[in-house]
Amino acid sequence: MKKKIVVIGAGFGGLAAAIRLAAKGHDVHLLDNRDKPGGRAYQYEIDGFKFDGGPTVITAPYIFDEIFEAVGKKKEDYINLVPLDIYYRFFSHDGKWLDYTGNLDELSKEVEKFNPGDVKGFKKLAENVKSIFNLFSSFTDKPFRNMKEMLRIIPPTYKLNGHIGTYRFVSKFIKNDFLRQVFSSHPLLIGGSPLETPSFYTLIAQFEREWGLYYSMNGTYAIIEAFAKLFREAGGTLKLNSEVTEIIFEKRKATGVVLKTGEKISADAVVCNSDVANTYLNLIPEKKRISLLSWRMKTMKYSVSLFVYYFGTKKRYLDSKLQHHNLIYGKNFKKQMKQLYNGKSLPEEMFLYLHMPSRIDSTISPEGTESFYVLSLVPNLRVDPGWENMAESYKDKIVDYLEENFLPDLRENIIAEHHIDPIHFRDTLKSYKGASFSFAPKLSQTAYLRPLNKSKRYENLYFVGAGTHPGPGVPAVISSGKIVADMIDS
Repeated sequence: MKKKIVVIGAGFGGLAAAIRLAAKGHDVHLLDNRDKPGGRAYQYEIDGFKFDGGPTVITAPYIFDEIFEAVGKKKEDYINLVPLDIYYRFFSHDGKWLDYTGNLDELSKEVEKFNPGDVKGFKKLAENVKSIFNLFSSFTDKPFRNMKEMLRIIPPTYKLNGHIGTYRFVSKFIKNDFLRQVFSSHPLLIGGSPLETPSFYTLIAQFEREWGLYYSMNGTYAIIEAFAKLFREAGGTLKLNSEVTEIIFEKRKATGVVLKTGEKISADAVVCNSDVANTYLNLIPEKKRISLLSWRMKTMKYSVSLFVYYFGTKKRYLDSKLQHHNLIYGKNFKKQMKQLYNGKSLPEEMFLYLHMPSRIDSTISPEGTESFYVLSLVPNLRVDPGWENMAESYKDKIVDYLEENFLPDLRENIIAEHHIDPIHFRDTLKSYKGASFSFAPKLSQTAYLRPLNKSKRYENLYFVGAGTHPGPGVPAVISSGKIVADMIDS
């Protein structure tokens, strides 16, 4: 039966759900509060430079194939995903680096450079990570409907040590400090602490080995533009500059939304790609809120936030030691992580992710220039050092560090720039506490214990995105769209 469905938020999750639902013949209205789709994957265009606002790491291309095939189209007619030989270049605090690839033999040689005695342990680690992947990968595009489904996987999870912290898990196989940091790094890409995030999240590493790591030519935003086009071709309606301020209910049944303009749009189902906590705490009318649920939203642990600095230079830096994706560690990893996730102030050292897309893509910056994106993990707004007043000085700190260690004469060569901080995530993206990845990926906030794709408290209310199952990261967020579309259509 054809249904009228409202989707709040045109990020990857909202677009994925909207495309699938429109392809199934439903009347889908996709709403976003900004001037173009994308959500966290927004694009900033400044003086001829195109900066991806959010995710830059693309894996599991079959997930994108499935989206296009749902509408009877081919991915290759819309986007160009280019495989990367070197996935990441990891820099230690003293300037040494490791090139991380999907080839275990090549990666073993990189391990040997740092500690020959860890090669055997690394191979055992890789075997254990594959076992974790084999156990959990089948749950990434299926919902957890009840606790019983989750209880079934607890015994094998414990058998594989999938419940212990990632850093501790890796340390069972690896002795070298820097190598431990490298192989426990994937939780950082989804906003989690390697010290606390359960080791079953190492399945991300196996996802990359199985399907590779890719760059989307013309930037990640090219995928967003392709998804938006695909949605329209499937018969959907996309409305931008349309902020939803309230979800309409009849008793406990979602029946539509109210826009900031006062316009009301009726619906048979409401799909929220909006932040889960913000939805429950602000979009649901006060009289309809459930106090226990509100308490839970306020007391769950949230991911870190981000300070992201986008900049273009008037000279090329192809002779630098940088690769496409670069991760740069401080001197004291454990202390840095504890301060970042549980401290009461900014960490003393910065953890940086530096993206240099113009190494392989000339379309995103003017000729003869270079485009960069540098991300620093910072606490969410449980800690507020006063970003309104200190953002510029924090940006200067990053520039000074990069100029001294990677990009000579950087400051005098910057010709375009923009930055975002936790305030942006709170006020523009409506993320509770300015958390960039929603809820922290903790054992007690995973699978059935994470907010569910279909609300158990409200009828016809669904969730996609980082805050629900299967969690943050582009493949997971897109998978949440598949889960919800199947739920509604069934």
